[in-house]
Amino acid sequence: MLDLRWIRESPEALDRALARRGEPPAAARIGALDAERRGCQTRFQETRQRRNALSREIGKAKAAGEPADALIAEVSRLKDAERDAEDAERKAAAELDGLLAGLPNPPGDDVPDGDGEADNVELSRTGKPPEFDYAPRDHAELGEALGLMDFERAAYLSGARFVVLRGALARLERALAQFMLDTHTEEFGYEEVSPPSLVRSAALFGTGQLPKFEHDQFRTDTGHWLIPTAEVPLTNMAAGRILADGELPLRFTAFTPCYRSEAGSAGRDTRGMIRQHQFYKVELVSVTRPDQSAGEHERMTRAAETVLERLELPYRRVLLCAGDMGAAARKTYDLEVWLPGQGAYREISSCSNCGDYQARRMNARFRPDGSKGTRFVHTLNGSGLAVGRTLIALLENGQQPDGSVVLPPAIRPYMGGCGRLE
Repeated sequence: MLDLRWIRESPEALDRALARRGEPPAAARIGALDAERRGCQTRFQETRQRRNALSREIGKAKAAGEPADALIAEVSRLKDAERDAEDAERKAAAELDGLLAGLPNPPGDDVPDGDGEADNVELSRTGKPPEFDYAPRDHAELGEALGLMDFERAAYLSGARFVVLRGALARLERALAQFMLDTHTEEFGYEEVSPPSLVRSAALFGTGQLPKFEHDQFRTDTGHWLIPTAEVPLTNMAAGRILADGELPLRFTAFTPCYRSEAGSAGRDTRGMIRQHQFYKVELVSVTRPDQSAGEHERMTRAAETVLERLELPYRRVLLCAGDMGAAARKTYDLEVWLPGQGAYREISSCSNCGDYQARRMNARFRPDGSKGTRFVHTLNGSGLAVGRTLIALLENGQQPDGSVVLPPAIRPYMGGCGRLE
């Protein structure tokens, strides 16, 4: 949610930010609705004051035995006018709130302009992609050949975009999550949380998935939503609270299943595990003071990069352009891992600084030391990492000519010492 006062004072800045996002201007409509709403409030208050004054005059007239029919008729008319003003104010406020709720976060000044993926800026590369003297297999071929990845049985159970992992691959999925959690909690000070996977609408509204991205979510017949990422419950740990200055920053991590309808991805990544309806992810969330969020963004991204480096996976860091960021983010780094089976870098983590955008939606504030007033916190989130895609990367980068897969030393203790899948 954006600051309405900022929009009133800087309507041109809002429309410039929307243009960078590829969105149409909205300042004029917001200004008109805001003026209409405030005008209705003024009319309501003035009408009520006039009606109250007349009601007192009616009492005096009756006490003096004087006729009051004209005054009573005027009070009745004012009641109708008061109700009309209240209804008009409610209608204008609802339309204004709906418009504000759908606006994306303005991109930061250091975010490059652009319309999509092609305009993102590569910042660095780490690690050297492996070289093969044969055409490298992709993860689906490798996993099925190992007898440990079953898309056919998953399709029978659940339909397209699901997988059954068995044996060593099921253990590898669990091992990766444990390795990531240990790294983030022991080295980077994140507190492990086990949150619900079902949340109410208010939680999804707070982080920005509702109302604009409703069709990307799964909803139950109880009105609960399956979380698309642990960002939702973790960030909402601060919702509706006034935190003490000394409590910040809050740092949370969680390993959860994630559920996405992938409504806008028809025909994309239909083979394998790249884009599924259910997947597992270790999430990172930070809640900070405004002056801490830029540094926290770098720190969070380094935490995710550390996991990739320990697993010896080649990757690159990319700064997303304004047109390719998520709606809630004001700045995003993507980490993209090298996948030999595709001959391309693919996203494995997205680390975003959301500023006070989510905090305003969920009313998350803090009280600076020595201050009576409160300020909105800043929130950040990132994958640390997407477990399924990490498993994919290990299979494809560690593949051998005989179809076996060599695992990096860092994960072997979590696999009972196993260093090779065959």
